[in-house]
Amino acid sequence: MSKKNHIAFYHLSKWSLALGLAKILERALSQNLKMVVRAASDEHLTVLNTALWTYDQGSFLPHGSTKEKNPEQQPIYLTTGLEVPNKATVLILTENIDAEDISRFERCIDIFEEDRTAILRARDRWASRKTEGYSLTYWQQDGNGKWGENCSPFD
Repeated sequence: MSKKNHIAFYHLSKWSLALGLAKILERALSQNLKMVVRAASDEHLTVLNTALWTYDQGSFLPHGSTKEKNPEQQPIYLTTGLEVPNKATVLILTENIDAEDISRFERCIDIFEEDRTAILRARDRWASRKTEGYSLTYWQQDGNGKWGENCSPFD
């Protein structure tokens, strides 16, 4: 089995999805990475879009979607579809969605909340990706919201 690209599972236990996503995007942006964030529905996409504008008055996360002009210039592109107009190397999956095109990206971040259903679905995605030969890591927040790499509870 050949080694495939890396998938990092981020388990939110302290922050909301919107805040956790914003923090992950900040870090990736500081590394000059281009990202595509996929949401499950237009309603959730609107919530994430709004959150990225308002989560911190002292920060700015440049992002856009099909609603804005020049999506190819956006370092962070929000979508419910499969398009990647900004030539992103990082795919970020939210709300328990899965993707069949993970291999087209260098990295994938699968971010999920502290919810029984979300955890069970993440476990299924972990098992599937492990079987497919992806390199996997599991990150979880501590009591202060800091990320720590842990052994996966899914193995």
